[in-house]
Amino acid sequence: MFKWKKLGKVFTPQDVEGRSWLKEFAQAPATLLFDNFVRVYFSCRPPADENGQYVSYSAYVDLDRTDLFKVRHVSERPILELGIQGEFDEFGTYPVSVIRNGDEIRAYYAGWTRCESVPFNVAIGVANSLDGGVTFAKLGLGPVLPYSPDEPFVLSGPKIRRFNETWYLWYIAGRKWKYVAGRAEPVYKIRMATSSDGIHWSKLNKDLIESRIEEDEAQASPDVFFSNGKYHMFFCYRHSYDYRGKENGYRIGYASSTNLIDWVRDDAKSGIDVSENGWDAEMISYPHVFELDGEIYLAYLGNQVGRHGFGLAVLEGRLE
Repeated sequence: MFKWKKLGKVFTPQDVEGRSWLKEFAQAPATLLFDNFVRVYFSCRPPADENGQYVSYSAYVDLDRTDLFKVRHVSERPILELGIQGEFDEFGTYPVSVIRNGDEIRAYYAGWTRCESVPFNVAIGVANSLDGGVTFAKLGLGPVLPYSPDEPFVLSGPKIRRFNETWYLWYIAGRKWKYVAGRAEPVYKIRMATSSDGIHWSKLNKDLIESRIEEDEAQASPDVFFSNGKYHMFFCYRHSYDYRGKENGYRIGYASSTNLIDWVRDDAKSGIDVSENGWDAEMISYPHVFELDGEIYLAYLGNQVGRHGFGLAVLEGRLE
């Protein structure tokens, strides 16, 4: 079993002033390392409109590299504009995952659109930054990873990595919509695609992680980290019903692999759970693992899927 030492909540969106588009949520943290600071990308929301509808933007916060609880800067505006009418990302960009590619920084993100019979649909887009990750421009008007016969809806949660000159994109794909108490709830599973250039993708077309708590378990945020000769995946999962509270809410799971295709799930090894009280006492979700100056950190969300920010934990020991 791994052991993560919780360091506390690092960033609270409600503390940010002067940005009407950033009022709450700091979801799906994803890091990019610089010499003097760590940039953490996240997704946020302005208040709901007059019809109670939300949009989601992506932003970043720069944390001091020597003190990750010291906020140096918060982005002045969203890193990426929402799509225009009818485009796949008209109503949101959440979540986002970033990677360096030569002189540019590439972002993979989930673009949201609204629907009639169900609340939303999602596909995965890609955007580039030439100004150090401050602003991004999407590559084309449509998604880079769209729906397909085997993955008919809700392609979201992209996590980008590059191993041995191959691009890997882990993501989630919808399997069904399930009506619970008159509300349509999505069920999604973890999947993977590979690419030689990060643009043209080949889908593996198989669920990577077996379900454990129920057949309709929803899985998200599959973040893969290589250490000590194997691949380690930290992800989150929840029940398909009544999951907005503590009992059935998100928890962080773990799986390992030697070939990136076949995964052995062992949630008991994840090494982190909800706290007895406080900002992460009801749920923990959307894990992101990164290495910084000899330490391995886990960024994650707490209650209400990050409505009040994200926190950090540091690994005690090794990933093996």
